[in-house]
Amino acid sequence: MSKKQFAVIGMGRFGFSIAKSLSQMGFDVLAIDANESRTQAVSNIVTHAVSADSTDEEALRALGIRNFDVVVVAIGEDIQASILTTLILKDLGGPIIVAKAQNELHGKVLQKIGADKVIHPERDMGLRVAHHLTSPNIIDYIEISDEYSLLELRATPSMVGKNLIELNVRAKYRCNVMAIKKEGGSKMDISPDAHERLGSEDILIVVGHKEDLMKLEMAVTQRN
Repeated sequence: MSKKQFAVIGMGRFGFSIAKSLSQMGFDVLAIDANESRTQAVSNIVTHAVSADSTDEEALRALGIRNFDVVVVAIGEDIQASILTTLILKDLGGPIIVAKAQNELHGKVLQKIGADKVIHPERDMGLRVAHHLTSPNIIDYIEISDEYSLLELRATPSMVGKNLIELNVRAKYRCNVMAIKKEGGSKMDISPDAHERLGSEDILIVVGHKEDLMKLEMAVTQRN
């Protein structure tokens, strides 16, 4: 099976970070930005880096953008360029389009014109920071959909020594413990034994409705 190929358009902080991470994971990455200095800065990290105007259909066509598996539109402040680039990519057909949104309205427009996935990095990071500030035991918070989220919760002192049956998270909060990271995250148990006692370094991966997860978070914060 051949490796997935990614193109990342826009080498601001967000785009640069995605391009770098994908490259470090071993994927082929084409970095595109209208600013030549930005493409030069990333050229020794990614597979290819090209200075090009992504709002120019012929330029994208010449780069063979249709042959990529996924194209990430990570254009920063220029909302018009982001929308036009997404429209062109959709018209060319082929790759999955993942687009960064500056705000909710921008995100709705991107969805309307055919982006397969819209990312709200500032909003999502704000959510993660807020949840982490609420409790030091909250390691991460990820929105799965408009209604459901995933929570990474470090076992609190009140949880240590208990098993999943005794915690009864599903009955109390209508949330499901999908997995447990053991030994501080070095091992992952995707089908945890309900009778196994939790250790102080264990991390619970919990999925549920946002409102139910909020209740679980509040309970964890109040007890510890």
